[in-house]
Amino acid sequence: MKYRHRWLSGDRINLPTGKIVCVGRNYAEHVEELNNPLPDDPVLFIKPVSSAVHLELPFKIPQDRGDVHFETEIALLIDKPLCNASEHEATSAIKALGLALDLTLRDLQSKMKSKGLPWEIAKAFDGSCPISSFVAKEHLPNLDSIEFSLKVNGEVRQQDTSAHMLTSIPGLLSFISRHFTLEPGDIVLSGTPKGVAPLYAGDQLELTIKNVFSIETTCKAF
Repeated sequence: MKYRHRWLSGDRINLPTGKIVCVGRNYAEHVEELNNPLPDDPVLFIKPVSSAVHLELPFKIPQDRGDVHFETEIALLIDKPLCNASEHEATSAIKALGLALDLTLRDLQSKMKSKGLPWEIAKAFDGSCPISSFVAKEHLPNLDSIEFSLKVNGEVRQQDTSAHMLTSIPGLLSFISRHFTLEPGDIVLSGTPKGVAPLYAGDQLELTIKNVFSIETTCKAF
């Protein structure tokens, strides 16, 4: 099924499917676990539309490119253009929130980083961004206290809160908009906490925003 933005009810959201802007190194403990330096500014990269798939459906992970790591992130759906936006303007452009997995070919990423080369091929491959259905922003009025988690095969693997972000959600959107315009239908992934690890075909996943929703899914080989 081709990806389309949807509400948790299953109804379509009347926005086009745009680019996916991702933020790296936005939780200090995740930066530490990968032995990376703390950034002075948010680290940005982009996943294309072809990376987006529905999280609620079984998603595919490649079997011939080394380890595929999960990275659980809060996803922000944008419904207004943002260019050189203030934090207040950025907040007003969030239509809805959900969760997403930034699937990462970790071995390939490490290889590219060691050579000083861009590592989009480790992040932007087809199907590399399973995205949940969304809930309206009104369900999560405090963007600084969103608690979320990932269980794999019943075990909690990632659990954190947006309060621990190095750059807040409004700050991220404002920063991004100073470098390139966010358009209606774009999604922003706001960074992953510690606990990233490989996924294996057949793993059962449960992604939760506390007191809002839990989504169960699985991954399979391709």
